[in-house]
Amino acid sequence: MRREKSEPRANWRSRCEEAGFHFHSMGGTYWDESACYAFSAQQIDRLEAATAELHKLCLAAVDSVVREKRLGDFAIPAPYHDLVADSWRSREPTLYGRFDFSWDGEGEPKLLEYNADTPTARLEAAEAQWHWLEDLKERKNPRQLPLEADQFNSLHEKLIEQWKSIKAQVHEDVLHLSCAQESEEDLGNVEYLRDCALQAGWDARPLHIEDLGWNGRQFVDLDEEPVRALFKLYPWEWLVREEYAVHLLARPARLIEPAWKMLLSNKALLVVLWELNYAHPNLLPAYFDERRLGGEYAKKPLLAREGSNVTLRRRFGSRVSTVEQPGEYGAEGFIYQGLAPLPAFGAPQSPRYPVIGSWIVGEQPAGIGIREDDSPITKNSSRFVPHYFA
Repeated sequence: MRREKSEPRANWRSRCEEAGFHFHSMGGTYWDESACYAFSAQQIDRLEAATAELHKLCLAAVDSVVREKRLGDFAIPAPYHDLVADSWRSREPTLYGRFDFSWDGEGEPKLLEYNADTPTARLEAAEAQWHWLEDLKERKNPRQLPLEADQFNSLHEKLIEQWKSIKAQVHEDVLHLSCAQESEEDLGNVEYLRDCALQAGWDARPLHIEDLGWNGRQFVDLDEEPVRALFKLYPWEWLVREEYAVHLLARPARLIEPAWKMLLSNKALLVVLWELNYAHPNLLPAYFDERRLGGEYAKKPLLAREGSNVTLRRRFGSRVSTVEQPGEYGAEGFIYQGLAPLPAFGAPQSPRYPVIGSWIVGEQPAGIGIREDDSPITKNSSRFVPHYFA
C-alpha cells in the first residue's frame, strides 16, 4: 500500500458534477486527487476477505444480542426492543454497510467500526473515483497511472442488483428515499441511490425527512400518497425520538435500513464482537470498562458520527498522549477499544492518516473508499482520496 502523488485532471470539478457529486469542495477541499493510494491485487483480496468475514461475524452478533435480550446494552429505548427483535427474526432486507479499517497493507486489517445504518461517501466511492481511474487510464501515461490499473469497485452494479432483490422481497413498486433537507452531502448520496433504484425498476421518489407525515393510519408524503417502502439516510436513534416515532411500532412501512441495523450502527457491537470472537485477527479488544485495556485505548460513544467525542489515549513510557475530537455525543455511554493507530503517510512534519472504508452490499463485498486526514481521528472534514490496484 503506497500513497502516490497524482496530477489532478483539469476538468475534475465538471467530471465530479456530471456524476451528481456537487459537494466535492465542502469545507474547502473534500475530493482530493492530488494523491492516490496504490494497492497490490493480493492486498485487495485481503480486504475483500476481511469484509466478507466480518459481515458474517456481525450477523452472528445480532442474533446473539437478540436471543440474549441485550438490547439495553445498546441504549435502545425499551419500547423499541420488540421492533428490533422482530425485524431481525423476519430478516428484513438490508441494502449496505461500510466497515472502517486501519491498515497499511501489512498483516491483517483491523476493524475500527461498522457504519451499518447511515453510511455515506458511497457516491464518491462508486462513481467519482471510478471516473478518475478511467480518465487517467485514457491518458495512456504509465508514469501517471499503470495501464493495467484497476479498482476495487463494484458498488454501482451491486447496489442496482440489491435494489432489485429488496423490491422482490417487499412486494412494493413505490420507494420513497429521504434525508434531512439542509445537508447537501446527504442529498447527493440519496439522489445517487434513487438513480440506482430507478435502474432497478422502482418508482423511486425523493422525500425530505421533514416532509414525512402521518395521516392517522399510515405514513404519507406531501401529496398524501402512502409511504410503504422508505429508505432513510437518517439515523434510527434520531428516528425513534421523532414525534411520530410511536407509529413505527405498528410496522406501517418497510424501512431501509431495517430496525435490526440499530445493533450494527452502535459501538457496543465492538464489545459483543470481541466477546464472541476473542483474539480474532481482524478485531481489536473492546470493553465497556476502560480498566481492561491498561490505559491505552480509543474511547468512543455508543452513538456518534464522524469522529465526534472520540478520544485516543496512548502511553510512551511515563508520558501519556491524548488526542480528542469535540462533539455533542456520549450521553448514552462509551466503549473502550484497543488501539490500531492509523498508518501515517507522507512527510513526518505533515503526515496523512488514511482510513479504509470497505463496502458490503447485501451479502457481498463491493469496493473501498479512502478518507484521509491530518489528524489520527477521521472527521466530517476528512478528504476523500481515490485508489487503484495493479
